[in-house]
Amino acid sequence: MLNEWKEFQDYTGVVNYTARNKQDTTYLGRFTFDTILDFEGLNRVLTTLARGFLFHNENGSPVKAPRERIDYAKRGLCAWCSVPDSKKNTPREAWQFGSDFRELHLEFPGLVEENGSGWFHRHVHRVAAFVRENPERVSSSVQKKCAAIEKGFDRAWRDKVIQMQIPLFAPTTKGQWGLRFDSFLAQALELGPLRDKEQSLPPELVEQLRTLTPKGVPLDMVTTLVSYYLANKPEDSDWVVLPVANFDAYFGTTSFGRKYLKQISEAILERSETGFGLCRYRLGGTLVIK
Repeated sequence: MLNEWKEFQDYTGVVNYTARNKQDTTYLGRFTFDTILDFEGLNRVLTTLARGFLFHNENGSPVKAPRERIDYAKRGLCAWCSVPDSKKNTPREAWQFGSDFRELHLEFPGLVEENGSGWFHRHVHRVAAFVRENPERVSSSVQKKCAAIEKGFDRAWRDKVIQMQIPLFAPTTKGQWGLRFDSFLAQALELGPLRDKEQSLPPELVEQLRTLTPKGVPLDMVTTLVSYYLANKPEDSDWVVLPVANFDAYFGTTSFGRKYLKQISEAILERSETGFGLCRYRLGGTLVIK
């Protein structure tokens, strides 16, 4: 969550589809089933992708004129999100938005295949295939979630990709359509290049956090939260948006958002209630930060 260039690579590279036991979710990569089934946390994922396409070459080096790459970045997002057209679909009119971007395969061969399957679509189905082929390594609840993926993911994702292209002020736009390609690009331009370094905390602060962290809460979760806050705090506010769904994926467990986050005392951080995979937080006043 601190090395954003590494995060970008995780969203576009090879995933290790494996699990040691039923608690190991390595096969999910940097995602959770909440992201796959309910699309929670996709705002950060797609904004991170947009920042990578806009500000970086394939090797991570900075580009000279990012604003001239806006159309390129939007095509990259389309390629990543691509989902093949259903054989049952009625052919679309020329003016209608589509979700199959197989024509971008030559420009983004790693993001979309010749059959229109984009990186995310491909990853989700590989997760489902792993679960189906390795029932002894996953829980029964996970098997049910993958059954839901195989039954309805393509249709739901196809609808979502189309919604992300509809202009904000179109007559048919609804309030809950919060994910939009233009919004990701705007956020990317505001946030700038991806960070490529971790941020370490002073030993004195780590020791203070160790003392204040409740028993049973992993210390690395707390130190990561504090590091993320310090790296992202705006100049005009004490509050930072916490992408809880993405932190769940980073730690490889939804226990972070559903269990541990609630146990962290206000001496360490104050936060709002979580909704749609997000909340906001600020550090407790007792922490000594130099």
